[in-house]
Amino acid sequence: MSGGACRTMEARVTDKVVVITGGSRGIGRATALAAAARGYRVVVGYASNKKAADEVVAQIEAGNGKAIAVKCDVAEEGDILDLFKQADKFGTLAALVNNGGIVGTSGVRVDEMSAERIQRVLAVNVTGSILCAREAVKRMSTRHGGKGGVIVNLSSVAAKLGAPNTYVDYAASKGAIDSFTTGLGYEVAGEGIRVAGIRPGLIDTEIHASGGEPDRHHRLAHMVPMKRVGTADEIANAILWLMSDEASYVTAATLDVSGGR
Repeated sequence: MSGGACRTMEARVTDKVVVITGGSRGIGRATALAAAARGYRVVVGYASNKKAADEVVAQIEAGNGKAIAVKCDVAEEGDILDLFKQADKFGTLAALVNNGGIVGTSGVRVDEMSAERIQRVLAVNVTGSILCAREAVKRMSTRHGGKGGVIVNLSSVAAKLGAPNTYVDYAASKGAIDSFTTGLGYEVAGEGIRVAGIRPGLIDTEIHASGGEPDRHHRLAHMVPMKRVGTADEIANAILWLMSDEASYVTAATLDVSGGR
């Protein structure tokens, strides 16, 4: 759903809260706007760009939705605990979108990687996602008195392709997310929680710019069977479908949204 659609849609706000990490830009932003348009109260987690997060909140509120921005570096457990504490004050947690993620500098082989780089990528992409899911399960699981809910983990087609000579560490972190989605999905399937993954392909977002290669997705578009890059809205639509009752029998599964790549 586009930002324009969100602005014009009269959202019927419910008590349901969705927490979206990395919610200020790209896929996270598109998901926040789409969720708000469907009546969710949106907690926009952001690592550092307060201005971008505040703009997402303002856009949601302009469409009569409800949203708050909460600073959260998912590599820091304390930040995660505060993120969910703020969410508790906002309504009843119904969904978590584990979207926060980073890449290291592009074009680096494994034999050139520092321990610090690898540890940071894994801390944000893997440990952060698991800890966020831990907090979500504590609130949503019927075992803990919750009403159930949905967790959507953002993986990447890189998990299957390996991203050689580019960022194997990032690909490995997303492979871990695939395994985590399967395992957690089995673990909480009887407790009212569905866990699903999204494996985006080449998407027109800023993540490649953060790795020093802003045009990477367009440069590689010819490798996609559909011969184009995807949009953040296309990923958000898939996430919202997984969050919806239309996907009520989907768990421990990861959906490729990659143009066939």
